[in-house]
Amino acid sequence: MTTKRKIFVLDTNVLIHDPNSILRFHEHDVYIPIVVLEELDNAKVGLSEVARNVRQVSRLIDSLVEKANGDISHGVQLPSYAPAMETGRLYFHMDAVRTRLPNGMNLETADNTLLGIALDLAKSHPDRHVTLVTKDINLRIKAHALSMRVEDYTNDQVLDDANLLYTGVERLDGDFWETHSKEMESWKEEGRTFYRLKGPKSRSWHPGQFLFTESEQPFEAVVRRIEEDGAIIEVLRDYANARSKVWGINARNREQNFALNLLMDPEVDFVSLLGQAGTGKTLLTLAAALTQTLDNRRYTEIIMTRMTVPVGEDIGFLPGTEEEKMGPWMGALEDNLDVLNETGSQEHGAWGRAATHDLLRQRIRIKSLNFMRGRTFLKKFLIIDEAQNLSPHQMKTLITRAGPGSKIVVLGNIAQIDTPYLTETTSGLTYVVDRFKDWEHSGHITLQRGERSRLADYASEIL
Repeated sequence: MTTKRKIFVLDTNVLIHDPNSILRFHEHDVYIPIVVLEELDNAKVGLSEVARNVRQVSRLIDSLVEKANGDISHGVQLPSYAPAMETGRLYFHMDAVRTRLPNGMNLETADNTLLGIALDLAKSHPDRHVTLVTKDINLRIKAHALSMRVEDYTNDQVLDDANLLYTGVERLDGDFWETHSKEMESWKEEGRTFYRLKGPKSRSWHPGQFLFTESEQPFEAVVRRIEEDGAIIEVLRDYANARSKVWGINARNREQNFALNLLMDPEVDFVSLLGQAGTGKTLLTLAAALTQTLDNRRYTEIIMTRMTVPVGEDIGFLPGTEEEKMGPWMGALEDNLDVLNETGSQEHGAWGRAATHDLLRQRIRIKSLNFMRGRTFLKKFLIIDEAQNLSPHQMKTLITRAGPGSKIVVLGNIAQIDTPYLTETTSGLTYVVDRFKDWEHSGHITLQRGERSRLADYASEIL
């Protein structure tokens, strides 16, 4: 039994979300209605990410039409990524809507026009499945109400369930050492303790993954390298110890100790920290950045940026320089700097609180994401806050800015996404956590425990 080619009608937001989405439907046919082309045309001007994506879509469509020598009456053959892979055709739907929609649905709106076009195509192709693809939840609800086939665009979905996301941590069973001590080797290098282990568990680990036991003598280590028949692990430095403070800060729980080991490791170029508000993501990152920039001179400057998505009403245009415009979005930076300023001036009392604060501000640059393209950061400590609001494409744009000697740390909470059309499974933060987990110069930790106050902890439990 052969299955007929399906027809997919694409909404504008799908093309903006993934400019290459028309190439993702394999052997099936793709329809782009004229109303979608009109919306793309209206959104093409500007320097925003949306405008850039629209222009990329337009260039792709233009190149496909050129290859067809301008004859699009019978559709345009979509390119194939593999010689044996069959592909469908791209069609431009130019006809007016013929199907009568229920009363109250105005055809002058783009969403209702898309619904009418999908219904028309279903009537003219009764032997084929016609599906509307949109990121708009309300449009999907209306399509379901009309008994239409409708889907979200899930080609960029990293995982089926956000609960399956890599946490960066594994608890070792009580009998771990009995089952893995055979052929175990141990040695020391420059005061650091290493083990080479072989066994069933070691083959499922990832580079940069943290291991721990909950026995009377706790053991905490990080996987340094995966070998053919085992792995090399290193015993961690204990940043909970009062003698191992980082800019006056100690780790208050196991996950924070893991995070500080990643943040302070010069061999780790990319760090991702997930966690709810109050778990210490920003504080730990700033403390590690200040120590390595001012004390160790490993980095020349700290650069902090974030996605500027308002939770409430937009506050409008802001006067001033780039840093002054970003100021209202950087409340978390100021709050954490106040904490670090206190600890820093205690340890560097000769400077005084005011001098310490001025010094910290001189070494921390606040940048807007809008001006990141084309830049290269050399020996910089780059912090990307609220990274859950970035798309995979935006995340790639930022991370590829890293030059020699730079370190990038992305912070966020995938349960608090404010950007339209992004979900926990399609966020750029989820994307990089999953894609970087097998690279030995990266690391990830999901922070679980809040460390703000008993009031904040109680509120998070009962509210």
